[in-house]
Amino acid sequence: MRNLVYIFLGGGFGSVMRFLISNYTQKLWNINAFPMGTFVVNITGCFLIGILSAYFLKVDNSLKYLLITGVCGGYTTFSTFSLENFSLWQNGNYFILILYALLSLIVGLLMVFIGFQLVKN
Repeated sequence: MRNLVYIFLGGGFGSVMRFLISNYTQKLWNINAFPMGTFVVNITGCFLIGILSAYFLKVDNSLKYLLITGVCGGYTTFSTFSLENFSLWQNGNYFILILYALLSLIVGLLMVFIGFQLVKN
């Protein structure tokens, strides 16, 4: 139960940070239609989850639920997606890596389109 509370608190914090950093970045660097705010959040989230996952391989404790699952998960799910792909790469699962990455992108875009069309019409 304690780990669920950690995830809940970290997720809320990560979500608020995503909102603040994304909005501030987009206002600071408004480059045509490029979603710079989301890009910065995704890239910094990937960097953060890399640091945290390496640390928690050495020191395994409940804070990983607060910081990795909670904060990073609330901040950006792209960081988790990237970490999973990195793990597949490290383990030599190249076919699964390519399949997962492509399917996630293609099916994800398709689901957004279908969901949008369902509500729009």
